[in-house]
Amino acid sequence: MRVAALHRYPVKAMGGEALGALALDARGAVGDRAFAVVDAEGLLAAGKRTHRFRRRDPVFSYAARTVNDAVVVSRGHGSWVVGEPALEADLSAQMGEPMRVLGEAEAGQRFFDDSPVSMVGTATLDWCRRELGVDADPRRLRVNVVIETSEPFVEETWIGHEVEIGGVRLRVTKRNERCRVIDLAQNGVQESAHWLKPLGDRRDACIAVYCDVVVPGELALGDRVTPPAPPTAPTLPS
Repeated sequence: MRVAALHRYPVKAMGGEALGALALDARGAVGDRAFAVVDAEGLLAAGKRTHRFRRRDPVFSYAARTVNDAVVVSRGHGSWVVGEPALEADLSAQMGEPMRVLGEAEAGQRFFDDSPVSMVGTATLDWCRRELGVDADPRRLRVNVVIETSEPFVEETWIGHEVEIGGVRLRVTKRNERCRVIDLAQNGVQESAHWLKPLGDRRDACIAVYCDVVVPGELALGDRVTPPAPPTAPTLPS
């Protein structure tokens, strides 16, 4: 098993960037979900409504990428650097009320939905295409790491265990339950999909896994993935 793709999302809910290498520290992927679009009540712009999030689909029309030490946001022909008043003005106009772009420290919270790193296997995506009849484009899942696998959902068997990728070690924590976002045109995928319902019928709407960082380092495309060793059978008395 090898790393097939790496992605980072500098601004939560916006489109992200494909990378050849991705640094991880104790927090998670460096620069990932470092900023969020926040309304006057402190709720984060997202594709769903919870106690933390407010559904604001216009946020998906933006994309963010890291350029040197800055985060550049674009929409159509417009381009702004995070921190510029013109970006917040455009976001406010698109969403119909005042919006700000805040970093974690200023907002006083982390912007991850759950554990900081997410991962999915290529065999899992292939199963969804074959069995559910969907495009199963990994960009819809907004995961950080895509790994080449031969067994569908093998990554779910690693929950509660550690996986080594290159010099990085991750602890797989839980399945990732999906929401309506995977059916939206977003993150460079223009066509709308109908993935959520069949996924809910067959897989409890879960695809991909969350991970915590145990040993920080850098991931790179092609890095070898070493899964947990299978449990050994207990030795029976003779």
